[in-house]
Amino acid sequence: MKKNKIILAATSALAVLALAACSGSTDKDIATMKGGTITVSDFYDEAKTSSANQQLVQNMIIYKVFNNKYEDKVSDKKVNAEYDKQAKSYGDTFESQLEAAGYTKDSYKQTIKNNLVLQAGIKDHIKLTDEDLKTAWKSFHPEVEAQIIKLGSEDDAKDVKKSADNGDDFTKLAKEKSTDTTTKEDGGKVKFDSQSKTVPTEVQEAAFKLKDGEVSDVITATNASTYATDYYVVKMVKNQNKGNDMDKYKDEVKQIATDTKLNDQAFQTKVISEELKAANVKVKDDSFKNVLSAFTTESGSKSTSDSEKESTKSTKSSETKETESTKASDTEESTTESSSK
Repeated sequence: MKKNKIILAATSALAVLALAACSGSTDKDIATMKGGTITVSDFYDEAKTSSANQQLVQNMIIYKVFNNKYEDKVSDKKVNAEYDKQAKSYGDTFESQLEAAGYTKDSYKQTIKNNLVLQAGIKDHIKLTDEDLKTAWKSFHPEVEAQIIKLGSEDDAKDVKKSADNGDDFTKLAKEKSTDTTTKEDGGKVKFDSQSKTVPTEVQEAAFKLKDGEVSDVITATNASTYATDYYVVKMVKNQNKGNDMDKYKDEVKQIATDTKLNDQAFQTKVISEELKAANVKVKDDSFKNVLSAFTTESGSKSTSDSEKESTKSTKSSETKETESTKASDTEESTTESSSK
């Protein structure tokens, strides 16, 4: 299965050259021909109207502001760990994907760092309320023990389900049929809770409903890396009820509530707006006068839906996604998928 291509967010070759033109001599010729000349100034005047370059300037301003204030919260070790994680997910094609997207190893690490710093800055504004914790508690499920079998087609998954229902040993089926190289040799054994990233959300939700010893129907899930459809059959080994004591799982519940805030587009817009104001950002070039419009005071009068749409657009970068972003950011692609790219 082909890996999803690394997408370059607002850093196309055109965008990079356009910004580079700002620091060069405007009298320098780019090309000459009979009847005319194209200068750096000509190129900049043309390129700065591009939506990609408008987006790039917005991202540059936001990242600059957050790096100035929160850079010390993100270590090189953390950046390198995220880089290695993404490299592993893409396998042998990673370097060629970076090159095709216009990145070097260093520039991609800087992108990762920008997204992690942005996430750290947004996290610094989070003040959890009792209501936030109660909402997080509703979605929380404690760790379970299960066995999973991952298949490449629905027909294969149905065959495994039928075999399991007929009494075939699930561990043996996992070793013989599963395409998940991480778990198959151990009979598909896994442990996960509602926060886990190693098991797709669709699989988690179906598994949490199972009783001990029960085998699920075929579960359809979207692969986060390839966006292809995967199929799963799950056997619950040991499920557990969370009960009514939230304090027993206070750390997990706080993490869920925090992640919810980090992924709230309206909250992100509010935080970025506050940081831009605190940094006294002023756009001097009229060509870019509207690049921060999503974060101006006037935008606060817009509906939450409008704010979310503008914020999503403003921070396109992975996971990112993812990253990614960011997530990046399980950024990451980054704090938002849009800013992680």
